[in-house]
Amino acid sequence: MALEFYQLTSAGDREINQDFMAHVINDSYALFVVADGLGGHHAGEKASRFFGQGLLRFADIYSKQMAENPVDTFSVWIAAAVNEMKRLFAFDKSGDDAHTTCAVLYLDERQVLTGHCGDTRIYRMNPQRILWRTLDHSIPQQLLSEGKITEQEMAQHPDQNQLTRTINILKAHEVDINVYPSMKKGETFMLCSDGFWEYVKQAELLQLAQPVSGKDELGKLARLAVLRAHGKSDNVTVQWVRRR
Repeated sequence: MALEFYQLTSAGDREINQDFMAHVINDSYALFVVADGLGGHHAGEKASRFFGQGLLRFADIYSKQMAENPVDTFSVWIAAAVNEMKRLFAFDKSGDDAHTTCAVLYLDERQVLTGHCGDTRIYRMNPQRILWRTLDHSIPQQLLSEGKITEQEMAQHPDQNQLTRTINILKAHEVDINVYPSMKKGETFMLCSDGFWEYVKQAELLQLAQPVSGKDELGKLARLAVLRAHGKSDNVTVQWVRRR
């Protein structure tokens, strides 16, 4: 696929970067992954990495099956990644308390599929507007849906870190999967952890969808997200992809 792509990650003001990012781009499909680990003693770091590695391990197998029953195939693919996460945690007791969010984007010539869990997001934009974003599994998202807070108030809400879903090896995964029309030329997708979107305004996100935007603009906004946290920045991870 003819795609322009950039990604970056930073520990922010944390000692450990528990975010994971990965991608596959070839002639027949593209896969993008951002996961944000939760858990002490490097458990969160392992959870996001093991889950992401599982998605990559099975990419060639399941991508060949995406033409028919794409939602079911994507669900099985994600379940296989969770099983790989379990396998890699087999002799590590920290796995029981390790959790991760995820944002997974699959593109081919026929369709777009997204899988997400937690508050790691996927945005779809054109130069005029943000077409949609994935809906967080969090208390603030519930409040937004009920009309009690605004989109901008979500980011600094005191319950922002209260998630209603995560991926963990001790329970069945609850990943929302959606299928959309294929990516149009000039459209932009962005995957990001909460360390990025919490401190970036909607109008600034739309800057990343402009025809002249790219690597430099992405880097500027990521640095701005860290600065706006005033020494309390979470890990910041973002992937940007546009169809040429």
